[in-house]
Amino acid sequence: MANPKRASTPAEAKKPKPVPAAAAGAPAAGAPAAGAPVASNMMQELKVTGHFMALPAGLYCFLNEPAPGAPQMGGLPGVRISPPPNGARNVEISGFRPDGWLSATGDAALVRITQGPAQVLVTIYQLPNMPDSAPKLQVRLLLGSSDAPAAAGPAPAAPVPAPVKANIIAHIQTRGDVGAQFGDWLGEQGSQNWIEGFAVAAPEGIDPADLSYQAVLGRGWLSPWVEAGQYCGSRGMALPLLGLRVRLQGKAAEQYDITCSASFIDGTTAGPVGDDETCESDSLAPLEALQISLTPKTRKPAKAKR
Repeated sequence: MANPKRASTPAEAKKPKPVPAAAAGAPAAGAPAAGAPVASNMMQELKVTGHFMALPAGLYCFLNEPAPGAPQMGGLPGVRISPPPNGARNVEISGFRPDGWLSATGDAALVRITQGPAQVLVTIYQLPNMPDSAPKLQVRLLLGSSDAPAAAGPAPAAPVPAPVKANIIAHIQTRGDVGAQFGDWLGEQGSQNWIEGFAVAAPEGIDPADLSYQAVLGRGWLSPWVEAGQYCGSRGMALPLLGLRVRLQGKAAEQYDITCSASFIDGTTAGPVGDDETCESDSLAPLEALQISLTPKTRKPAKAKR
């Protein structure tokens, strides 16, 4: 005879059934438990660099120009403009966003220097290992201290006209645009007049895309590459370049060697440095004069056949 089923007691009948973990408020599947270390794939390292920029008295607009794909990259590369750690004396900053960010969607901020020169801290946040992740930061002078009416004085020096078919043109403080040929010095050593921008023309037989250059804007901070014929830097903004970098590619690199040398307003010099090397002073003093030499490569004579 089969044993009858055991009847449940009233106490057992009242016991609550086990509740699933999810229903009890436990973390959902895949979510880290409380106190557990965060997975490495949830963190993303950024490249962060800071630069001091010395500006004379005036009102400036800092613009982070729009970059392709910035909305998909969280607005990066981003920029923050702030006073230096020693305080905001003589520096006033007003952003158009309350959080202070200059995202790569085209944000801007106003900076007023009441008494210059004064330093501004520029901090750049960008994605690592991406060739186009550097911001295209533009600094534009809106109102300079020299714009105020002044007593009559001697007339400013007339700009020196650029030579015909100049290979290199630079905008020099107090002088304007000045031109020179490859191998000649451009700018006056010892003049204390810095270079604000320059352009290099591709000579006949060189594709402009094979000759490109950058300007040094700060320690480890260079402008985007521009190809031959394009202007690199600023005009009339009293913002000095701190050096330059020139390179050849393609057929031009097979046919020519390029070097550059420079002198700076503190009396230091640099160069000659070769292709794709940065020409700057250890002190990061403003660039005063530059020399770019382009010479054909000498071909080794072919060995005579025996």
